[in-house]
Amino acid sequence: MVIESDASRCPLCGGTKKSGKTTFTADLGFGVVVVRDVPATVCSQCGADWIGDAVAVKIEEIVSDARKKHHMVEITTIGAV
Repeated sequence: MVIESDASRCPLCGGTKKSGKTTFTADLGFGVVVVRDVPATVCSQCGADWIGDAVAVKIEEIVSDARKKHHMVEITTIGAV
């Protein structure tokens, strides 16, 4: 028996996944980075979110830059991906 998954359905609750935005937070140990308005796929029912590979690469760059600055708190938005 093969079970097919529906890519438009949330695997956690069965809700509908739609394009949206989320907030990503990283604890660096000495400080925190908050990236707002991150493009993501978001479940309309439970709010679970998924970030694509290209967006994840951009977030890694933002966190790496924040780590070099050594700020206690850095809040930013994601630029064009």
